[in-house]
Amino acid sequence: MKYLKRAITETILKKLQPNKVIIVFGARRVGKTVLVKEILQRLNEPVLILNGEDINVHDKLARWSIENYKQLIGSYSVLYIDEAQKIPDIGKKLKLMVDEIEGLKIIVSGSSALDISKEAGEPLTGRKYSFNLYALSENEYNQVENSLTKSENLKERLIFGNYPELLQLANRSDKIDYLNEMVSSYLLKDILIYENIKNSQTIFNLLRLIAFQISAEVSLQELGKQLGISKNTVEKYLDLLAKVFILHKVEGFSRNLRKEITKNSRWYFLDNGIRNAVISNFNAIESRNDIGQLWENYMISERIKYQAYNKVSSNNYFWRTYEQQEIDWVEERGGELFGYEMKWKEDKVKVPSQWKDAYPDASFQVINNSNFEEWLKP
Repeated sequence: MKYLKRAITETILKKLQPNKVIIVFGARRVGKTVLVKEILQRLNEPVLILNGEDINVHDKLARWSIENYKQLIGSYSVLYIDEAQKIPDIGKKLKLMVDEIEGLKIIVSGSSALDISKEAGEPLTGRKYSFNLYALSENEYNQVENSLTKSENLKERLIFGNYPELLQLANRSDKIDYLNEMVSSYLLKDILIYENIKNSQTIFNLLRLIAFQISAEVSLQELGKQLGISKNTVEKYLDLLAKVFILHKVEGFSRNLRKEITKNSRWYFLDNGIRNAVISNFNAIESRNDIGQLWENYMISERIKYQAYNKVSSNNYFWRTYEQQEIDWVEERGGELFGYEMKWKEDKVKVPSQWKDAYPDASFQVINNSNFEEWLKP
């Protein structure tokens, strides 16, 4: 399978300017290193590549002095640091470099927002551009798919997700092994290391509970009871799972109407394959009783990618009333409301009457497997 050009490649190239820092965030194995190396090849400039997991790199950057960094960088015009969040005080060190070494371009990537955002955020105010890279998107697949192949491949992606390395695995059992290894060895690694959490089973059990509650509001109190931990601990773990790009939180929409529910949030996986690995279910969609959840989760994760890559400014919510009327996905953009209901095949779904009455100017659309491409088109 050929390399698929990532949606943010050209934007990063435009923003890669002297004395600025490009930060690429993303979950493990979504292709950050491959993306950056592709960009570096196109630059055709001398590049110094450092790896934050190499203790020797820590030693080289330990002495905070302009002279030290100038000697290290030498004649290189571009510096790339992979796994930058592993380097202590990386933000302050990068600030010193971009402020004092004339003409230097810097790219850093990190598999976790936990430390890199904290360390590189405030010191680099006004000096950085940040990008989130996700697993492959439907638009990126258009480079190698037509309408005929996309239909069948979409069914596979609802089950196995979009991690780039899956494209190299034709065998079903190999894909299952890959995703199981991802969940057990990679995705929880950041949380366990950075937060010194010793009981990974509790995190995994929390993920399983969330996986079965796609499209439903999540009660932190109830989750805590089921897991034998406090509500605050549940909240902390969910926040961490969002920061390492495993989960995404969606809050309820309301303009203070008494009938609308906003107390609890909904949580979605940023990749369907990870969700299915967590519940150990890789059955084909024809034999699934959760196709509605799979489709809703997939479409919402794709919409998140679409918004990020196309710089769409939107407040995102779900909407539900105590009378059980609901809309899966609500976008508040430019002072207007847009409601979307996710249905795998249905298209004749009535607009909820309470939504229509409360927000007569808002739009409503059903997103199904026939029209989703238009919804995600740049």
